[in-house]
Amino acid sequence: MNHDTVILYPLFAMMLLVMMVVALLWSLRNRAIRTQTVSIKFYRSYTDETGGEPEYNKVVSRHYSNLFEMPVLFYVVVILTYVTQHVTLWMTWLAWGYVVCRYAHSYVHLTYNNVVLRFLVFLISGMVLSAMWIGLLVMLLQTD
Repeated sequence: MNHDTVILYPLFAMMLLVMMVVALLWSLRNRAIRTQTVSIKFYRSYTDETGGEPEYNKVVSRHYSNLFEMPVLFYVVVILTYVTQHVTLWMTWLAWGYVVCRYAHSYVHLTYNNVVLRFLVFLISGMVLSAMWIGLLVMLLQTD
């Protein structure tokens, strides 16, 4: 067994987070259509004359989109770390740290949505992600 594959497990945890958020979004949208809070026609272009989705649905929708912004850089740095064979214990811990931050960010955003706390968690996740990129760059420079 290749012990370097341990760096890949955080990717699966991030995918689980994405699947949980998309399941929540699907559930909310189905309920909104069933209760006629939102017309199914709204989802053709995400515009209509009634004002669209309820606010919480918009929050979940925006959060889902957010999971395809900064986390993409996380996926890339983890895969590059694995492919270049620069997996270290601290890179693995940073990867898990990033995942924990993203779960915390999701929890805050999708529950009580405290903007200051949400930003703080987002900032910490960005710092962890930056440390991963800088760490990989340093390791690559050291091997040349």
